[in-house]
Amino acid sequence: MITKHILNGSIVLLSIVAALSVAAEEPEPKSSSHRPAIRQGKKAEKPTYYREARSYGTKRDTDPPRYVRRLSDTGIEGLEQYDWLDVGLDFRFRYEYRDDDARRPRPGLDELQLLRTRAFIKVREKLDPFRFALEYEDARRYGSNYPRDDRDVNEFEFIQAYAELYFRDALGFDPLGNERPLSIRAGRMAFEFLDRRLIANNQWRNTTNNFQGFRLTLGQEANDWQLDLLAVQPLERLKYEIDEPKDGQWFYAAIGHWRAWSDVITLEPYFLSLQQDSRSGVPGRSVHSLALRGYGLFGGTGFDYDFDAVYQFGRNGPEQHRAFGFTGEIGYTFNHAWKPRLSAFYGYASGDRDPADRKDQRFERYFGFGRPWSANDYIDWSNISTPKARLEVQPSKNLRVDAGYSFYWLASDKDRWSNANLRDKKGNSGNFIGHEFDIRARYALSSKIETTVGYAHFTPGNFTRNTGKRDNTDFLYLEISVSAF
Repeated sequence: MITKHILNGSIVLLSIVAALSVAAEEPEPKSSSHRPAIRQGKKAEKPTYYREARSYGTKRDTDPPRYVRRLSDTGIEGLEQYDWLDVGLDFRFRYEYRDDDARRPRPGLDELQLLRTRAFIKVREKLDPFRFALEYEDARRYGSNYPRDDRDVNEFEFIQAYAELYFRDALGFDPLGNERPLSIRAGRMAFEFLDRRLIANNQWRNTTNNFQGFRLTLGQEANDWQLDLLAVQPLERLKYEIDEPKDGQWFYAAIGHWRAWSDVITLEPYFLSLQQDSRSGVPGRSVHSLALRGYGLFGGTGFDYDFDAVYQFGRNGPEQHRAFGFTGEIGYTFNHAWKPRLSAFYGYASGDRDPADRKDQRFERYFGFGRPWSANDYIDWSNISTPKARLEVQPSKNLRVDAGYSFYWLASDKDRWSNANLRDKKGNSGNFIGHEFDIRARYALSSKIETTVGYAHFTPGNFTRNTGKRDNTDFLYLEISVSAF
């Protein structure tokens, strides 16, 4: 009965918001190699050094989020003068059908409905250099045979609430004439960096990664160089209460962006550090990462590339931490009306080689996303070796389809498969987790409404079967996203 009321309510809400989009223009294709000027309506784009990576699944959410528009650009009569105010209202519904989900403690059929509502407001130029923003989220789950968790549920929460000092041209101008600003933010924030594999707000998941602390930004995406500095505490998601910073845990980052050669390569050197004080019998941790990401095009050949190499060091309680990970992707876009792109990817993250020694080689994934490591959300960047192949096509302006095949091995057969909570400390169960096929289609009904349908099938390997999970798994989902503006 509850599910019926929720579905009926969702349909009503979709109908209301859809009515707002009757006069909307057709959505622009999302495959451009240049990131469009954010929420600028019909204003002309300025020259920019920024180039979007073509690699699969690495496109970061914008700042402010994609569903946000300047109030002057919403098309609402009488509001044309409010170009200093950003607003957004977004609703997403997803139905999931999961048969023998490998992440669950027992096999069986699970059906659930996920609902997420977000609202955003930001005051910008009107009070410069002072700015502030608020973003509200309400994430709920219905159905399911399993207890609710903070991946799906976080009710009535402000995921962003920050004040900002923004100095538009404090650092002068770049060679293209773009302002080089200085920005200082303090408060609660959600953001994504790099290829999203280590710092992401996890758009697929129903709830959002967010932090509390400070962010200093020198420059902007349009510039030839940019530097982001973070000193933040991760927030603990509390399902029915106000989220709180995790006690004794701080995350620091220095992320550089060099775009002067972006027609050939964009370089992103970075340093990450996670500090966790010891408490309640849990040993303290200090994990640092030195890394370099690069992406770009091989001239006009149609080939593109993306790589990320990370070395980690520090301590995990009494253990010395030494780990590494890397990813690489090569893609080719065919000269065809459907813009087909075929890509090959390989990702690796070290695992703990011996649980009995005083060394920890398990790669720390920090706050990265789970997809597209696995469409089932089974894999993350930890103790994994995975090659993948993928095909992406765009048959029409509003329709995008992609499909892929992935194979998964443990990097260390004595370490765990974290998302399924499986481990053989003796390494006698093999190291092949399994292989997965997935396919997804996304269709934009208008610039405000997008529908997605997807399917994934996972076949377990010898490690998975030998540690107690022998069943193939199936995952089918339908998603509807609606933005009011």
